[in-house]
Amino acid sequence: MVSNIYRHKMCRVLSVFPIVICLLVLMLPPKLMAKPQLIFGVVPQQSAAKLAEQWQPLLDRWGELAGVELKFATARDIPTFEKRLAAGEYDVAYMNPYHFTLVNQTPGYTAIAHAKDKKITGILVTKADWKGDLQDLQQQTIAFPAPRAFAASIINQSELTQKGIVFDTKYVGSHDSVYLGVAKGLYQAGGGVSRTFHSLDESVRNQLKILYKTAPYTPHAIAVSHSVVTETREALQNSIETLNRDAKAQGSFHLLNIKGFQHAEDKDWNDVVQLGISL
Repeated sequence: MVSNIYRHKMCRVLSVFPIVICLLVLMLPPKLMAKPQLIFGVVPQQSAAKLAEQWQPLLDRWGELAGVELKFATARDIPTFEKRLAAGEYDVAYMNPYHFTLVNQTPGYTAIAHAKDKKITGILVTKADWKGDLQDLQQQTIAFPAPRAFAASIINQSELTQKGIVFDTKYVGSHDSVYLGVAKGLYQAGGGVSRTFHSLDESVRNQLKILYKTAPYTPHAIAVSHSVVTETREALQNSIETLNRDAKAQGSFHLLNIKGFQHAEDKDWNDVVQLGISL
């Protein structure tokens, strides 16, 4: 009889135990609650070390404001980044405009931001002391980052072809590799974009000059995978204005050569979609 009473009391205690645990968890301070961890992929226009220096402090602060943990990631080169992006390996990603048009529907990424008050413009650079003009690039070897680098490769190549300039193409993996190759005299010219050119070390940038600029387009997208819950995506987007005003974020914006971020939506890249690029 006693054992039956004991068992009955123990059952009552155990039935209440999960409720008590839940209440204790809810009473924990927010800082002790686990934050969602998101992999933030950055297209490797520059070296991994430089990208980490530019991005990780900004991601740390953005994550604090949005209540998530953003972990920086990149790839050894742009084609590898493209494969990972197409496989949906990044929860959030900073990608070029053409990349966004490719992955918007499959595997599915929703745009939340792009650089504030900015358009992306392709540039062609040569050595600073080169005396030629655009027509002098006929039959020359021109370096580009990768086949699907939007403004640096696709738009530059398209506009050169429209002008009747025939050239040999050399893909070197990143924007920095383009600039260094031209500075060393390995290539007559190279394709990049204004942002990466102006974030070059001064010692390299001073050896180069901008020979040509392309038409402008909507810049790189920051987009969130459809696998990320809506509440988290909205938390990231809703914290953008606070991030723009944040003192800790200003150093990163300076390194990235941008004013900050602005809200964006998928249709902002219709100018790129209308180009009908198929590679």
